[in-house]
Amino acid sequence: MNLNIKYFGSLAEITHRNEETLEFKMTSGSELLNVLFEKYPELKTKDFQLAQNHEIISKDTIISDNEIALLPPFSGG
Repeated sequence: MNLNIKYFGSLAEITHRNEETLEFKMTSGSELLNVLFEKYPELKTKDFQLAQNHEIISKDTIISDNEIALLPPFSGG
């Protein structure tokens, strides 16, 4: 499956892109993170959440949609 990954805020600065498409087998969020950490080691040092279908998911969630977002902490104001 082609997985469209969107990066926001400081995560886009680390990856030098707002989004990218990766070939990825359906699997868990933690396996996706392992791939991304290998590609972008600095992501390991950042706090962020995964979202699928505009909902926050856990690392154990099976990736079932082709769009995933990496969301850094939001500040209010």
